[in-house]
Amino acid sequence: MQPRQIIKRYILDKFLFTDDQNAVGDKDSLVRGGILDSTGIYELIMHIEETFNLSIAPEEMTPENFDTIDAMDAFIARKRAD
Repeated sequence: MQPRQIIKRYILDKFLFTDDQNAVGDKDSLVRGGILDSTGIYELIMHIEETFNLSIAPEEMTPENFDTIDAMDAFIARKRAD
């Protein structure tokens, strides 16, 4: 499964409590959309670190990296390339 799919499934299961893939789009803002708050972002970052065996520095925890599924997918790809 691709990172994008894993992240989306996690968000659907843990925050939206649905299996409906259309409940959130890959480009939808998770913060402005009310899906994630600061605690949710922290939980999601921990999940990403564990699932993809990454270490995410505090300065990387920005909206540019974690506000959308697309942003997280791109961030993971960059981290894996390092």
